[in-house]
Amino acid sequence: MNAFLEVWRPAGADLVPLTGDRITVGRATGNDIVLPDDGQVSRVHAVLERLAGSWSVRDVSSRNGTFVNGNRVSGEARLGAGDELRIGRTRIVLRAERTADDPGMTEAQAPPPQLTPRERDVLIALFKPMTSAEMFTEPASTRQIAQALWVSEAAVKQHLLRLYDKFGVAGDGERRRTRLANEALRRGAITLAEVRAHEPKG
Repeated sequence: MNAFLEVWRPAGADLVPLTGDRITVGRATGNDIVLPDDGQVSRVHAVLERLAGSWSVRDVSSRNGTFVNGNRVSGEARLGAGDELRIGRTRIVLRAERTADDPGMTEAQAPPPQLTPRERDVLIALFKPMTSAEMFTEPASTRQIAQALWVSEAAVKQHLLRLYDKFGVAGDGERRRTRLANEALRRGAITLAEVRAHEPKG
């Protein structure tokens, strides 16, 4: 499967194949990825470039900056599979190229794991802040999820540990929660409509 970008718009995600070596992103119509409705985006905002098989992103002196996994890009930033870009209010996720020999291939194509109702509630609460129109929103914290679901933080942590295991999400910290939220959405475990409409029961 070739590398591609998930460009998240209000109506859902557009999939943009990375077939060339240079992709421009901005509000102007001449860009490869055009974001005309995002007022936080500059006319030519950022450039993604491929060199020696790896992708990087460079901010083009934009007004509001380019962010990778919540960190503002200074100069150029290397990108890896699952990394999340924030350009204005728009989320863009890099999905890396996979081959038949890639051990992650089966996982990437696998259906979502079986979830309990409470695990689904945790995923939806985790993802909900990321649907906000505010800039640079991150997944919900353990405390925020606990407050939304009326459960203890310890219970939320246990649910998250099981979800990390079910979705095969390694690592730790903020980026791990972002990867879990993106993976759950990509594999169809939750949908944007569910996230926007869901009111968890206590």
